[in-house]
Amino acid sequence: MSGIEVRNLSKRYGPVTAVDDLSFTVRPGAVTAFLGPNGAGKTTTMRMMVDQVAPTSGNVTIGGRRYRDIPRPTTVVGAVFDAASFHPQHSARDHLKIYAAMGGYPGDRVEELLSLVGLAEAAGRKTGGFSTGMRQRLNLATALLGDPRVLLLDEPSNGLDPEGMAWLRSFLRGLADGGRTILVSSHVLSEVQQVADDVVVIRQGRLLTAGPLYELSSAAQAVRVTTPDATRLSQILAREADLVDADGPQGLRVRGLDPAQIADLAAAHGLRIHGLTTEHPSLEQLFLDLTSERTHA
Repeated sequence: MSGIEVRNLSKRYGPVTAVDDLSFTVRPGAVTAFLGPNGAGKTTTMRMMVDQVAPTSGNVTIGGRRYRDIPRPTTVVGAVFDAASFHPQHSARDHLKIYAAMGGYPGDRVEELLSLVGLAEAAGRKTGGFSTGMRQRLNLATALLGDPRVLLLDEPSNGLDPEGMAWLRSFLRGLADGGRTILVSSHVLSEVQQVADDVVVIRQGRLLTAGPLYELSSAAQAVRVTTPDATRLSQILAREADLVDADGPQGLRVRGLDPAQIADLAAAHGLRIHGLTTEHPSLEQLFLDLTSERTHA
């Protein structure tokens, strides 16, 4: 099994630090969402994984080996970093045949992949007339020529329509369920939430959090309390909870206590509660909470 280990990875461009002592793991058999604001260092990190960018310090191993030490690395790692590297006069089939010949892969792999990514009917068309979504599919097919166990995908949903996004989710899920290691950078958080098993979030090149999505969601869930005694209850809950925010004149949003604990504290002080609702944050809300300027002020 080929997991990815990132250890103390840093990249500096003169006085600018793009990636700062970054460490995390991407496990096989899972889709890992790699998230961060624009300029957070996601693409730089992914390019260091395949030796397209040299790290200033630290290292990345894939299946226990550095990319440069892997024989025929495209049979282990497939990467999609952009959707523009096609000769406009070549057809999709021609493009894949050229890359298959360069990699020493059998010709029948080309037709197999064209069908797999939904380009069989467009196989003879020139890529210069392809939409962005079609280019994304062809780039994905190119990355899969060597049947790699690891996929690095930087914004793979760019240019995809809703049908294409649904296809991509199902496609990635199938690859991960087959034991592949998949790292996906994306800004379409609603889409990522539907397929991601794990999440890695960075900001200004540094790790903010990493782990299974369900654990992060559970830890960040809040309880919405409706009470006519909001001011007094807020003071009491603040002694025990991680966070208590006002939510309207009779509302509180509480993190770090479950509904039963809140009800018991209210009852112990003779305070009224008219409603308790557990709220599970979306991935977008988790991301905004983690990366907000207020959080890091």
